[in-house]
Amino acid sequence: MNQQKRIIAVVGATGAQGGGLVRAILNDPDGPFAVRALTRDVNSEKAKALARLGAEVLSANVDDEASLEAAFTGAYGAYCVTFFWDHFSPEKELAEAGAMARAAKAAGIEHVIWSTLEDTRKWVPLGDDRMPTLMGKYKVPHFDAKGEAEQVFRDLGVPTTFLLTSFYWDNLIHFGMNPKRGPDGKLAFTLPMGDKKLPGIAAEDIGRCAYGVFKKGKEYIGKTVGIAGEHLNGAEMAAALSRALGQEVVHNDVSPETYRGFGFPGADDLGNMFQFKRDFNADFRAPRNRENGRALAPSLLTFEQWLARNKGRIPLE
Repeated sequence: MNQQKRIIAVVGATGAQGGGLVRAILNDPDGPFAVRALTRDVNSEKAKALARLGAEVLSANVDDEASLEAAFTGAYGAYCVTFFWDHFSPEKELAEAGAMARAAKAAGIEHVIWSTLEDTRKWVPLGDDRMPTLMGKYKVPHFDAKGEAEQVFRDLGVPTTFLLTSFYWDNLIHFGMNPKRGPDGKLAFTLPMGDKKLPGIAAEDIGRCAYGVFKKGKEYIGKTVGIAGEHLNGAEMAAALSRALGQEVVHNDVSPETYRGFGFPGADDLGNMFQFKRDFNADFRAPRNRENGRALAPSLLTFEQWLARNKGRIPLE
């Protein structure tokens, strides 16, 4: 590794966000950074692939603070992200965020990016019955814990940029949100937000935007920045899917209540999430303006562009 370059340590390097950042750094060989890819299993195929591309691959576990501190030592920056859908535990996310923040502080990291989301309880208090309270103390668990954890980084004085991410279009491939065929034989894309627009992004572009933040340096420390490739409502997304797939896709506009009742793991969490994005649409969209993302990653994809590259990977049921 070129010791003249400053090292960015990337948590979750084999995942969607971290992997995008690792590749963004490696794809800029004349840039100012080298990358240290952190993963629980350095012998996984994804980890080996990153090593072949030129990344330094180290073992670290977000549940093991000592391993994080060791992996952060000597690095200039760190990208910190949690993996809610691995365990469905906001408490675990909070503990992992605390471990990363303390490890970054101990290792003297000069710039951390915390991949975060809103604490929806600031808009919908626990006593507000417009949406159900989940797990006793959350409205949207996979949002609220990330938002709550921001204060941990602030309290420790860790120089941090808070990166507000958006809905991954890749969820249409990997997360069961692909169009599904109804009894009438038509494909339907379900989005319980009425005519409100959903900020979305290619998962890979989150990493590209994070790289842009690191390149801007101190300009973004202490700031919250939101990113999105495009804001589209369900009908607009269905129309784009129809064009890309060459067959009609209709927007299945169910209520959040109906969505919560679908019964798959996390349906209540996601139903609340979509309701939050619908009911507080202006507040949710405002920080995620397209100009932010394009200032950081000029090649940020639109939904049409993402579909052109990925339409063959979307399962059609």
